[in-house]
Amino acid sequence: MNSAPRRDPIAGTAFETRTLRGVRCVRLSVLTDETTSPERQREADNAIAAELNIDFGSGDALREAVDLDVSASKVAPFDRPALGSWLARPDDYDVLVWWRFDRAIRSMSDMHDLAKWAKQHRKMLVFAEGIGGGKLVFDFRNPMDPVSELMMTFFAFAAQVESQSISDRVTGAMAAIRKMVLRWRGGGRPPYGYMPAPMPAEFGGIGWTLVPDPDAVKVIERIVRELLEGTTVSAIAAGLNADIIPSPRDHWAVKMKRAKGGKTGGAKGSHVVRDVFKWTPAVITRMLRNPTLLGWKMHKGRPVRDAEGNPIMATTQPIMTREEFDRIGAVLDSRSIDNKERTDTDALLLRVIHCDSCGGRMYRDKMSASANQTPIYKCNAHGRGIKCEAAAHVRADWVEEYVTAEFLRVVGPVQTTHVVEIPGYDPEPELRATVTEFEEHQRQEGRQKSKHAARAWQERADALDNRIATLEAAEKVEPQRIVTNTGRTFADEWAEKDTAGRRAMLVEAGVRLDVRRGVRGGWRKLDVRRVDFTMRGELDPAAEALAGEVTELASETRGDSPTPGASVRMVEPATVAEPVRELVAA
Repeated sequence: MNSAPRRDPIAGTAFETRTLRGVRCVRLSVLTDETTSPERQREADNAIAAELNIDFGSGDALREAVDLDVSASKVAPFDRPALGSWLARPDDYDVLVWWRFDRAIRSMSDMHDLAKWAKQHRKMLVFAEGIGGGKLVFDFRNPMDPVSELMMTFFAFAAQVESQSISDRVTGAMAAIRKMVLRWRGGGRPPYGYMPAPMPAEFGGIGWTLVPDPDAVKVIERIVRELLEGTTVSAIAAGLNADIIPSPRDHWAVKMKRAKGGKTGGAKGSHVVRDVFKWTPAVITRMLRNPTLLGWKMHKGRPVRDAEGNPIMATTQPIMTREEFDRIGAVLDSRSIDNKERTDTDALLLRVIHCDSCGGRMYRDKMSASANQTPIYKCNAHGRGIKCEAAAHVRADWVEEYVTAEFLRVVGPVQTTHVVEIPGYDPEPELRATVTEFEEHQRQEGRQKSKHAARAWQERADALDNRIATLEAAEKVEPQRIVTNTGRTFADEWAEKDTAGRRAMLVEAGVRLDVRRGVRGGWRKLDVRRVDFTMRGELDPAAEALAGEVTELASETRGDSPTPGASVRMVEPATVAEPVRELVAA
């Protein structure tokens, strides 16, 4: 209830003692922290509001600023989503209420900005629990009273010291946990493919460890299966996005029932806010090359190692074995150059047809197709910034029919084979990575100023040296290759494939068509004197015996029945079925 006006003896101004319009402020750094839960903060805010005659409103008119998973040390009050919105419209309330000082600010600079704002807009700042447990009320409604600002300075200094102390303790604790075998630090987003679980009793039963996340593992299995079947990384990413499968960054948000998307890097000094984070070739490649799939602990992009130089494990159930990890890495390496498979074109001879004059690729002319003209392949030298002295162009249907006939003539009757690749183990990739890590570490020699730092440097140098020695002594296990006949021919495969599939067969077989500039005349079919068809793929002796020297053969019709005993290697989806099924630990 409103009371009669009374006089402020300090300011000499009249104001009314009335119900104050308050904003209940809630902030949480880590959503899993029960000791500072939003419910506990609301209870404390409500209690002090009742004591000071502060009203937060109700229903749709509730005045509350809730910022969850927001660090006061890293995000200033004016930059927090909810609180910043309220600070931008000060006329809507009289007082801001927090549970404790550290819920509002953690630094002297933030205190200065908040106090300056409160003084400018004549607001009250209330903390339900202050030093010693009592409430703290800073009344900036009287601009002539310097006490509130002075007291806030003292408390802000204490808060900043406490924040640094907490940061130091957390940093030290995290460093210690990193060295503990199987121990996960808890809190935060785990590596994609894993999720936290209580430490099993047989390993001490204290803290958390990591176990495979079934939902993420299914996605990883899908990615690996498609990759080894020959699907490009770009196509895999497009498929995952089409099926609305959360990317690694959004996956954990979904698990924790939070909103997907968020801030991402933009131009210097700015950021972009996305509704969702999509799969991209870079995301997939980075995920597949991350040693966390081996169960290794990583810190700042490097393996965490024990005194012997061995990687410290974060889980008893790694998603991949070393052999599988290296096999996938080799596939990615093989596609690191020119690995884009076009799915937006029906040009059969993309990456197959070349200009004989400059040696560059020829491309289907989109302009001719859009103008309702017969599509052509033409030299694209100008697109590469060079001049072709005798740039060629040719009707698309002529050369596509010619290449199809030549390809099926040479290998059409040949049987395809089913190849299962069983990866071996090569210590060389890890050895090279460890040597690089050791060399980088050695460049820091002598820069340590303290004995403790020098000892820590030497311990890591010894550990890396030990690991290098172990890897140098490890024996290489050769991969195995099991080949069986499929009972099908190249002609059978060709008949069932779409344009993209047929194009892949041509590229895999090493087919190349070089086209020279034509001569004037009313040509009604392809002048075969203009073209050279070659095939330099990995044909086994049986296929070569059947085909002979491909470039010297004239085009002729052959029977459909396979030549007895003839076969040629054919890359098929089934070639890696067995390794994929064994990819994930039980």
